[in-house]
Amino acid sequence: MMSRPGFLPVLASALVLTLASPPAQAQEPLLQCVPYARQVSGIQIYGDAHSWWQQAAGRYERGRRPVPGAVMAFKPHGAMQLGHVAAVSRIIDSRRVLLDHANWSPINGRKGQIERDVLAEDVSAANDWSEVRVWYTPIGGLGTTRYPVHGFIYPQGRAPSRLQTPPVQIAANDQRPRALSGAERKAQRQAERRAEKDARKQLKQVEKQRREYAKYLKKQQDARRETVRLTPPPPPPPHLQPDPIGDLIGKIGG
Repeated sequence: MMSRPGFLPVLASALVLTLASPPAQAQEPLLQCVPYARQVSGIQIYGDAHSWWQQAAGRYERGRRPVPGAVMAFKPHGAMQLGHVAAVSRIIDSRRVLLDHANWSPINGRKGQIERDVLAEDVSAANDWSEVRVWYTPIGGLGTTRYPVHGFIYPQGRAPSRLQTPPVQIAANDQRPRALSGAERKAQRQAERRAEKDARKQLKQVEKQRREYAKYLKKQQDARRETVRLTPPPPPPPHLQPDPIGDLIGKIGG
């Protein structure tokens, strides 16, 4: 199929911009923390993360005690102006839990990635989980920033008052917390499949663009070589061109 005139140069310019962009922007769909927390917890709250705490009032129980499946609601802090939400996957002890969340650490230079079972530590003076430090993958440890936290939003039926055993005792006995429901597991699998499908689609598009751009560069290079081959050499400058009369005058001395 013939390309429209001017199509390849326009495509080349667009691809140069695309390929010069950071990989997170060019190749991967960015998964925000809110839809991921909603999918893994089953808490049906929408809007920016910083609004979840207020939206949960009167709809879901809230508290200061971490529970597997609850959502930790972060307050806006520094560059994190929209707040953050993360689902508690396991209780380790009274000061440490594991989180499942998205769009926290850049992984391999890409934002919007999912992290599972990462450490969060309560650093509040009263052990009320009002301040935490969270695992940051680029440094391989807990960051130094102390993030303020509203508290925990509990899914239906998972409030601390309805637990049969304390979370710390569950961890001490090395028992797993209550398994996710069938609907929650289904939502989690669907989210993972969608993320993988989107990532594969984006990768295929980028690879296609790379191949087309490589073909365009090769055609440009071949065209330049052909132009050089067919173009006669330029004439020498005037002072180097043959001048028989001048040479004769020089020999006979005028």
